[in-house]
Amino acid sequence: MSKKTVLITGGASGMGLLLGQCYAKEGANVALVDIDNENLDRRVAEIREYSPDVLGIAIDIRDYAEVERARDLTVERFGTIDILINCAGGAECRICKASGEFHEIPIDVYDFGIDVNLKGALYFDHAVMAQMAKQNSGVIIHLGSITGQEGCSSNIAYSASKSALMNGMTKSVALAGAKYNVRCVCVAPGPVLTRPGMAGMKTLMGRAAEPREIVDFIMYVASDKGAFMTGTSYLIDGGRDIMRNKQ
Repeated sequence: MSKKTVLITGGASGMGLLLGQCYAKEGANVALVDIDNENLDRRVAEIREYSPDVLGIAIDIRDYAEVERARDLTVERFGTIDILINCAGGAECRICKASGEFHEIPIDVYDFGIDVNLKGALYFDHAVMAQMAKQNSGVIIHLGSITGQEGCSSNIAYSASKSALMNGMTKSVALAGAKYNVRCVCVAPGPVLTRPGMAGMKTLMGRAAEPREIVDFIMYVASDKGAFMTGTSYLIDGGRDIMRNKQ
């Protein structure tokens, strides 16, 4: 991984942060993007203790001009973008502290969910593809979710966005990128211990995933070892989906 450049959205926390830490330790150039400027600065400073080749970029991924700025700053600093990992996102009702039945939730909460979970990834795919086409190489990773497979009555925009990422968008971006030697793959976790609430979600294996289990697979898919993988979505859910199918 030495001196490849990895751009990670949602890079100040959770799996985005862990990915940044792991890539930095392997010698990659790392650009972390997040809306939380204060936390981002703190995390970048921590990574710089063992790797100088890390860049923090505070933007709102719902603003395409800011997305382009993040791309340009990354290329200006490191020269290329070899891997894009779209980690930014989350359940809209939890983030916006909204509750109630579907029809009772303010529509701007669902707008937020679509903008962050789907349009943010689309914006980054579009902006970074322009750079990857110039390079004639690259890998784009989408972060899906078991929720995109099974549905969710409380966070409908999140579920819809993850389903779109896992199916139409991953396939379509792979088709668009193929002639430029750009791959696109989606990794869709089940419950992951990035939040305490995940521990209670049932899986066939009787536990939630450790974040590193998901991160290791993402890094495999993005590496040359995953070079024949594109246009596909991979569930890493501890058997949760087949439990649903048996009910």
